[in-house]
Amino acid sequence: MIWIRPYALDDVEPLFEATMESREALARWHPWCHPAYSITDTEVWVRRQVAAFQTGEEYAFLISDETRGILGTCGLNHLDRADRCANIGYWVRTSCTGKGTATMATRSLVDWVFQSTAFIRLEILASVRNAASQRVAEKAGAYREGVLRSRIVLADGSHDCAVFSFVREKVANQAPLPTPMSVTRMPLR
Repeated sequence: MIWIRPYALDDVEPLFEATMESREALARWHPWCHPAYSITDTEVWVRRQVAAFQTGEEYAFLISDETRGILGTCGLNHLDRADRCANIGYWVRTSCTGKGTATMATRSLVDWVFQSTAFIRLEILASVRNAASQRVAEKAGAYREGVLRSRIVLADGSHDCAVFSFVREKVANQAPLPTPMSVTRMPLR
């Protein structure tokens, strides 16, 4: 079983470990994962996410299993409260990729958002070169809307992005995803 749960201050070391395991894969798609990335960066991030969740500025979650091991992260960013939309981001540690973890966590996050917030639209932007992230979006049930040219800048330059969306009324009418593991949401702290 996997869960998504809000960050806690004691997550710094295990999150840093997961990040270091996955540094090579993360660095390609996530500019924050640079060669000098340190445990201090992780601590600053975790403290920021704990505070941001409490104020509703962002909603970041850790993906965890029954051992409370950290499998990765997912969450909302770029919250646009006026238009009631936000972006979804995710990553899974290298040893846990290819097992449906990101897909199940993303779907659990979408369910949590539509049950717990007023957002009506969630977007996933994935570089057209990032086939794995696009597969996660598709398998989680997101609708592919098109490609935005030169939408993000990564270490190797500007990337076109495929844009996917979840819309509240459409998700409510979707059948549950068949999953090999149970996905559960932990209650908010």
